[in-house]
Amino acid sequence: MYLVPVGAGRFELYSEAPDEAAPDGEPPPAESFWRRTINKAQVRWHEAVHTARSSDASAGWFARLRDRVVCRAAETVAEQRTLWSLRHFTAATLVHSSDLTGRPAADLRDRLLTAARQQHGKWLVIDTTLLVASGVFMLVPGPNVLAYYFAFRAVGHYLSWRGAQQALERITWDLHAEPALAELGRLAALPREARAPRVEAIARGMNLPHLAAFFDRTAVPVR
Repeated sequence: MYLVPVGAGRFELYSEAPDEAAPDGEPPPAESFWRRTINKAQVRWHEAVHTARSSDASAGWFARLRDRVVCRAAETVAEQRTLWSLRHFTAATLVHSSDLTGRPAADLRDRLLTAARQQHGKWLVIDTTLLVASGVFMLVPGPNVLAYYFAFRAVGHYLSWRGAQQALERITWDLHAEPALAELGRLAALPREARAPRVEAIARGMNLPHLAAFFDRTAVPVR
């Protein structure tokens, strides 16, 4: 996991965990309603992302807007997998900027994880409540899109909450200083156009192909 400096004394946790495979076909009949709903939501979500990423540039404005929203949501989900992946580990390495000593880096990590646990726990309750409420639309013919949407959100927040909990209470952390992150933090104060080539080079050097896009979204916005 990387502790990425994004300017103005702010930091974000980041990793590039592999995508979880979409389920193939229908789940076994013995599975619960909750699991079947989640699986259907995952299948439909992967189909929507694939469609959005391969959309035709000549499509109408509404279709283009929808595809942009879906792609942006997919990026957010990918970032949440930073926390999702931590559920499976009892040891991890925090890569931090070389201008941070060990204790402040660990404190920042714990502060961000605690905030994430609280935020995802709150949204888990909200989205689960809305998922239950959306059951009324099962009476309407056709797929219950609202249920798929809230199921997808609820499971995402649950996995993020679990990951933050695991990271705070069960994972043993090593710390590793990385000079490239120190340079990345200094670049946050530059206009995006000026810093873009160097940010891309740092991302390639760290073998993190999606880091540049993440940094561009989260770093201090400078025109």
